[in-house]
Amino acid sequence: MRHNKKFNHLSRTASHRDAMLANMAISLIMHKRINTTLAKAKALRKYVEPLINRSKEDTTASRRLVFSYLQNKYAVSELFQVISDKVAGRPGGYTRIIKTGIRQGDAAATCFIELVDFDENMAKTPKKAKRTRRSKKAAEAPAAVEAPVAEVAEAPAEAPAEAPAEEPVAEAPAAEAPAEAAE
Repeated sequence: MRHNKKFNHLSRTASHRDAMLANMAISLIMHKRINTTLAKAKALRKYVEPLINRSKEDTTASRRLVFSYLQNKYAVSELFQVISDKVAGRPGGYTRIIKTGIRQGDAAATCFIELVDFDENMAKTPKKAKRTRRSKKAAEAPAAVEAPVAEVAEAPAEAPAEAPAEEPVAEAPAAEAPAEAAE
């Protein structure tokens, strides 16, 4: 019977699926981000997050257990040295899946999966609120903003005209000409 055995088989045999997930986990650990299909990314998340959680405790037993899954000593050392330091304070959720659209050849949903603490671009960019409707206040605000900008533009043009003693006399009329043209 098939009671409560709900994981995606990914149209592969068990050995092929284990080898593919191990290779994808190694690539994710080494490169911090990989492009794949959505189904594989979801299966990979279930595979790699317990390994990252195990890497927080650096013991011989945990290293051997992770090595039995990955079979790559460089990925294991990267996981225990670099990644475990970054995720030490995080209780879970070490990966992020971002959908990238549909692949043209077979219409498969594609995405990239990445380690959350290693994406510098997502951490630094602030999220802006997107306005969908315009109000009367928003229509009046640009007119109020334009007036101070014009005053600021005139102020620097007057400053060089007040101190012509330091500059040659020939340059003073040239500095006043753009200010007169702007008015």
